[in-house]
Amino acid sequence: MTQRKLTVLQLLPSLNSGGVERGTLEVARHLVRNGHRSLVMSSGGRMVAQLTDEGSEHYLWPVDKKSPWTFRLIWKLRRFLREHRVDILHVRSRMPAWVAYLAWRGMPPASRPHFVTTVHGLYSVSAYSAVMTKGERVIAVSDTVRAYLLRSYPAVADAHIRVIPRGVDPDEFPYGFKPADAWLEAWHKQYPQLGGKKVLLLPGRLTRLKGHEFFIELIRRLKNRGLAVHGLVVGGEDPKRQRYAAEIRKKMTDAGLADDMTFAGHRSDLREIMAVSDMVFSLSTKPESFGRTTLEALSLGVPVIGFAHGGVGEQLAHLLPQGGIPLGDEDALEALAAAWVLSPPSVPQSRMLTLQRMLDSTLDVYEEVMAQGVT
Repeated sequence: MTQRKLTVLQLLPSLNSGGVERGTLEVARHLVRNGHRSLVMSSGGRMVAQLTDEGSEHYLWPVDKKSPWTFRLIWKLRRFLREHRVDILHVRSRMPAWVAYLAWRGMPPASRPHFVTTVHGLYSVSAYSAVMTKGERVIAVSDTVRAYLLRSYPAVADAHIRVIPRGVDPDEFPYGFKPADAWLEAWHKQYPQLGGKKVLLLPGRLTRLKGHEFFIELIRRLKNRGLAVHGLVVGGEDPKRQRYAAEIRKKMTDAGLADDMTFAGHRSDLREIMAVSDMVFSLSTKPESFGRTTLEALSLGVPVIGFAHGGVGEQLAHLLPQGGIPLGDEDALEALAAAWVLSPPSVPQSRMLTLQRMLDSTLDVYEEVMAQGVT
């Protein structure tokens, strides 16, 4: 392992919320703790304060805008990379990746940083998305993503792909975690309708692919069985998809579930909410590249039911195989949820997918490209 102190610049569209953003902060914090210089470039957001409080430097650039004007940043970024002596240029999203790649490619190989990409999603296959395969090393967040890359972009060398699953800090998401009394008091006061019910939680932003229709139908069926359940949806509304959010709420009321479901919106205390829930669901119709909340819930010891595809399917196969059901099978979903309401399963404690493992593996990739020299 090299003793050299690195300067690492991570690029992403914004720092508001989501798995990409949290992963960026986790790597940034790990770099600082290990004596490296951590730089992050984005259009800003609510997580910037935490990033800088933890010792990283943030640079507010409009790298999120999908516009030809964004490419004017190429020459400015090239100068930035030289002036800050950046060793590793790590990109995590397509538009910032194009700016970074074109800036990087135009620099002399002997003096440019090493270029690393992380593929967080199963993007539409296109020349635009192909930029995420341009890294000297391409980090895939699951075997699902690795298979997608090899299938969709034959020019990508398998030898350049590194599968590094996202990880959970067992100290942050401890098995059997119980929220503080003050939090519980505030929670029950805010949502008294959950009292005396089995709380079934669907986390995720209100977007069409997250499977809210399946969840509404599930709650309707369980109520018809006479089971005392309450469906809880936690996730913010996308300003661009407000019509869908209104549509989902109408489906709920049309199903007669206005008193049996709660939409809590965006919350920063999802750990506590998962801990007081009886079950967590992952019902995305499109395969998730990883599915972080599934792993967080299982780390807490909370059972998860999910469609067995994508990254969520991988996690369930490893950690709670009985929680996986066929994609779109509403009868299997109802049967398993009803059985677990009456007799909850025991979630085995596992240290397979930890945050420390993810962080160490990411630094290993940085050190690997540094050791290989000029490309």
